[in-house]
Amino acid sequence: MRTRYSADLKAKLVLEVLRGETPLNEIASTHNIHPSLLTRWKTQVISSLPQLFENETSKARQQAKAREKETDELYKQIGKLTTQIEWLKKKSGL
Repeated sequence: MRTRYSADLKAKLVLEVLRGETPLNEIASTHNIHPSLLTRWKTQVISSLPQLFENETSKARQQAKAREKETDELYKQIGKLTTQIEWLKKKSGL
């Protein structure tokens, strides 16, 4: 059975590793955790750091761009359907 570690414990151990005061292998053996697991947690933390510093305006800007793109696609589709309806009306004699 796999051992599940709490987020608090993971954060505490990764901070210990990042401080560099104690070697990773010593931290791992003290807490009975495999060193590669600590390395994986450290990598996950480092890769997610930029997201912590992303400001809200850039997120809002990205969402606005996505909405604008979706709106443009919908207007294109409306225009295409309107043209098809007009053509069908003309051909059917209505």
